Order: sequence, then C-alpha cells, then structure tokens
Amino acid sequence: MSVTTFCHFIANRFVQSASERHFEKFSPVDGSLVGTVAEGGQPEVDLAVQAATAALEGPWGRLTLAQRTDMLHAVAREIDRRFDDFLDAEVNDTGKPRSIASHVDIPRGAANFRVFADAVKNVPTEFFEMTTPEGRKAYNYSLRVPRGVIGVICPWNLPLLLMTWKVAPALACGNTVVVKPSEETPATATLLGEVMQAVGVPPGVYNVVHGFGPGSAGEYLTRHRGIAAITFTGETGTGGQIMQAAAEGTRPVSLELGGKNPAIVFADCDLEAAVAGISRAAFLNTGQICLGTERVYVERPVFERFVAALRDKAQALKPGHPSDKSTGIGPLISIEHRDKVLKYYRRAVADGATVVCGGGIPNMPESLASGAWIQPTIWTGLPETSSVIRDEIFGPCCHIRPFDTEDEAVRLANDTPYGLAATAWTRDVARSFRLGASINAGIVWINSWFLRDLRTPFGGSKQSGIGREGGVHSLEFYTDLRNVCVST
Repeated sequence: MSVTTFCHFIANRFVQSASERHFEKFSPVDGSLVGTVAEGGQPEVDLAVQAATAALEGPWGRLTLAQRTDMLHAVAREIDRRFDDFLDAEVNDTGKPRSIASHVDIPRGAANFRVFADAVKNVPTEFFEMTTPEGRKAYNYSLRVPRGVIGVICPWNLPLLLMTWKVAPALACGNTVVVKPSEETPATATLLGEVMQAVGVPPGVYNVVHGFGPGSAGEYLTRHRGIAAITFTGETGTGGQIMQAAAEGTRPVSLELGGKNPAIVFADCDLEAAVAGISRAAFLNTGQICLGTERVYVERPVFERFVAALRDKAQALKPGHPSDKSTGIGPLISIEHRDKVLKYYRRAVADGATVVCGGGIPNMPESLASGAWIQPTIWTGLPETSSVIRDEIFGPCCHIRPFDTEDEAVRLANDTPYGLAATAWTRDVARSFRLGASINAGIVWINSWFLRDLRTPFGGSKQSGIGREGGVHSLEFYTDLRNVCVST
C-alpha cells in the first residue's frame, strides 16, 4: 500500500503546515503506515477562518439560493463519480469491510448534499400583518440568514457520513466551514476538497485543517473568535470542553455525544428478527457506532433462547481483510482504542460476568496480526453498577440481562446518564406507543434499528448531547432568524 501525504485544504489549495509538523497514520488492518498528515496549529486555523470569512463576504455570499443548491447537487454527483476513490479512502482509514462502506458510508455522504440542498428550498418563515397605534398597517416577516463561519469537528467511526451530515446543511444555509476531521481518519475530508475544486465551489467555502484536540487544531478552532458556531460529534468529555470554549463569545453549539443504548426484547416479538437486529446494533462497524446497543434486556421466557441465538450470530462474524467478501467484521480503529476496549473486557470478568463468547483478540493470519482486531463479545450476569454497564465502551460487545415486567425493563433502560437511542422488539402495538413515550432517548426504534428518514430529528438527551440534526432541525442550527418590520 502506498503512503499518502494529507495536506490541509484552505481557500481551494492544498497546503502544508507552516511549522512543517506532521504525524503518521497507520492502518488498523495490518498496522502498516498508510499516510503522513500535516498537523495544523494557530496559523493554519487563522488562514482557514480568514478564507472562510472572505468567501462569506464575496462570491459565496452573493450566490442565489438556487445557484447554491445547484452547486451542492453537483458536489453529490462528483462524489458519485468518484465513488471508488472515496471507498478506498474510507476503507484505508477505518479498516471497515468494503461491503459496508460501499452500502452505507459513501452513498450517504453524497445523499446528505442532495437532501439538504432540497430541504433548504422548503423551509417556511413567518409573516404577520398588524395595525400601528396611528392606524396604519405594518408587516413583520422573518428571514433565515447564515450564521457565518462554522467550525465542524468530526469523529472517526463514520468519517465521511457524519462530516457531510454537518457540512451539507451548513453550506445549504449559506455558511462557510472549517472542518477538523479526526486525526485517525483524514482521507475523505481531504478528498472532498478535490470535489469542491472540481465543481467550482468558491475558494474558502470549504476548508480542512488536520490535527489533534488540546494544543492543536481542534482547540485553536473552538477558541477562534472568527468561528460563529461549533458542531461536534464525539465523546461526551470532549463535548464538555468544546462547550467551555464556545462560552467565550457566547457561540452556539450542536453536540452529538456518547450513548450507552439499551435494547428491550419482549417474549411476544419476532425473535428471529430481534436477534438479527440486535446483532447488527451490537456488532456493525465493530461496535463503533454511537447508536449501537451495548445493553440488552430480554423478557425471561425467551432469555436463554435469545442468548444462544445472539451468540451464534457473533461467532459467525468472520474477521478479515476489508476487500474479502466473506469478511463480516473489521478491526477497531487503532491499537490504542483496542487497549481501551480490552480493559472493559477484563473488567467484566473481574466483576463476575459470564463470558458467553469472545472476550479477547482473535487469531489472525501473519499478514494481519498487527491490526487492531478484537472478538465480538457477549456477557451475562453483571450487576447494573458495573462500569461495563455504565460506560460507553464503543466496541463489539453487549451485556444481556433478563427482566420480568415492562415497568422493570423501562426502568433498567432509563438507568443511564446517557439518552441517545434505544430499540424495543414487540408485536404489541399499544406497548410500542407506551415505550416510545417512556424511554428517555432521542431516538426510539420499535422492531428496527438504524432505520433513518433524514428529515427527522436526530440527537440525544442528558449526556448524549445538545440540539438536533436532520431536515429542518439542522437548518435551524445553521441559520439565525431575523425579523423585518415594514411600516407603511
């Protein structure tokens, strides 16, 4: 595999760091060096914000809504045209199977531009007629105006999908962006710069600065006074630090943070469908999905059958090279992240768990042995006070516990500091509506998981975040409302 150099993308040019500092990016599949990445600091962030501000005041700000949305559709078409390039970049960064990235990550990356280009054309505003004290008519109407330069800080688990989920609505609303991708996944954000160039997006509209968090590009971006708003997807502790930085200048934030998501399986459900759905929720993307399921509560009459069936699903997942069509599960993002997940695997045993399957590192061929591989793991028997039950692990694992009543299941599901997502499986329609109202999560799936209409609100409560993304809810964050009053 060739080694790629990833530069910053500022004002439609690829540039190195002024300090010439770089860091190395290694493959999670085999540990090989796949790239060197320019590390940005204050100078690069300053240049990017200056370019983004100039674009707002220049050609981008002068485009009509129709011209702007046509350009976003052109971005989507160019992503489609370069599908294989984006697929290679995503797989090289994350190690996920090509079969997954080709059906989820890349199509959604293009779709995000189409969805928000269309959504922004259909957002209503207000119009009121009033009578002045002198008896004349006055008219009040609202305008949605762009906030300005948006700081976009992205995670590594679904890098293209989640980055475009923010960039697309920000640009659709007329803002400009400075993107800080995860240091683990620099490739697709950089490649999107080539797309922006190719379709004629003006310089400074889309900028990328690589680097880390504290003392690097991430910190300088969040503290920069030229940034009008900050959107972030990632770990809850980092979200708190970004909130503190955003308080300087009272800038708005949109935070999609962690989750410790429950699944509830009732005895009356379609058990085969529940097992298949929760297998995906626990193990897809090697468990590295904020919406994934790590806590499973199963009604006692079907508990043993469910545990055995989910074990069989987990053991059937074959780890292997991303290009192998038989590969069912990829590596974790890095050896460092694997070390974190393995600590929880060991903690589960120390806390008294029964290991149903997994619990360690699989035996891999010599060519892949240096990758960040880990076994899909299922536990039973842990107390709800265990850190394995309380903390987001972000790996391919879940704990299964029996319950006896609906009230007990809801209480267990809600006993968490997080509130991102939940799923429940039942044939009882009335119960479905009760669960939708009683489970404290931003998204509640009944008899499904990861089924998304992009127009609906997406986000969490409690420590899972602030704000909502999707459809008009994204557009509300990326615009300011201005009232205009005209007196005749």
